[in-house]
Amino acid sequence: MKVYTYSEARQKLSKVLDLARSEDVMIKKRSGEIFTVVYQKKLLSPFDVKGVKTSATKQDILDAVEESRSMVRRENES
Repeated sequence: MKVYTYSEARQKLSKVLDLARSEDVMIKKRSGEIFTVVYQKKLLSPFDVKGVKTSATKQDILDAVEESRSMVRRENES
């Protein structure tokens, strides 16, 4: 863990941020307050998925959806 004074951190901000990617970095003010710099990875949506190459046509997909829905309807009728 690396500790910088406020003045050092201000002068070397780019270095402080780069270091925070790999280890804890703390900044200490003259008043005694201590702050921690935390690197946060980019948040991704759970819906952000890679595409899949397929030979399925639009009609194939629509047919599969209809088949699935009809199966659910039959289960609910039972």
